[in-house]
Amino acid sequence: MISILIPCYDYNAYPLVSKLEKQALILNINFEIICIDDASFSSKNETNQKINLLTNSRFIESKKNLGRIKNRLLLAENSQYNWLLFIDVDSNPIGESFLKNYTSYMNKGTIFFGGSVYKKSENPNCSLRYKFGKKREEINSIQRNKNPYKYVSSRNFMCKKDVIVEALSKIESVSYGNDYVFGSILKRKRIDIIHFDNPVLIENIEENSIFIRKTHQALDNIIKCYKEGKLQKHSITLLKVYRILDVLFMKGVFIKLTNIFRDKIEQNLYKENPDLFLFDVYRLNYICKIN
Repeated sequence: MISILIPCYDYNAYPLVSKLEKQALILNINFEIICIDDASFSSKNETNQKINLLTNSRFIESKKNLGRIKNRLLLAENSQYNWLLFIDVDSNPIGESFLKNYTSYMNKGTIFFGGSVYKKSENPNCSLRYKFGKKREEINSIQRNKNPYKYVSSRNFMCKKDVIVEALSKIESVSYGNDYVFGSILKRKRIDIIHFDNPVLIENIEENSIFIRKTHQALDNIIKCYKEGKLQKHSITLLKVYRILDVLFMKGVFIKLTNIFRDKIEQNLYKENPDLFLFDVYRLNYICKIN
């Protein structure tokens, strides 16, 4: 009935797999759980090997680092069922009916996104990632369904196997930002998306410096895909604003104006309560500069 797929890198996946196995057994459904570590060669994999002792569960250690997308594709290709449920290894399903909620949607469409919620971090160095997640990603299903392709997230979703294999096969980059590309592919192919409230809890919040570095990598990837014509159909607000500046030959003017406030904009990224509008300005300034 369902293959539960968990991409992993240097992480103890056993608690998550054990929790999902328990829910699947209670439902009494045909299932499998596959977790693939993407060649981290981590000592945590000693614990992860216990996954092989759980019901219908496998832990695989890849000997070659494939990257985020290719690892997900490998998971899909190794699955045996038509429905695939992807969950990031650092996500914690909320409630005992998490898996049941997904299986109840199987006859209602092709791809479903459950959403996520963020646990408050006590580390002040995680303020930007936490606020961005809380304000931009922790969105209820009513709002997400108003603009479904904008809120595509590979963290927690269920999809038919043929759809996800085809989509992942079209994504070449191993960098960050590929959820935008994924959403663009789904939009271009007119694949209906259903968002519903079946969230996972995000407890491990990245520090600001790491999040900013990944943001740069994601923006590099987005601009590259845009130039290559892979984002012709998309729902990326930042890219839409960039295109307006580009058409009006205003990129240089925007860069000069925002550079006047560069110190304030960059200091904002590390504040206890960062302003997300200034973060948007920072990101727009970045993509104007690299293109």
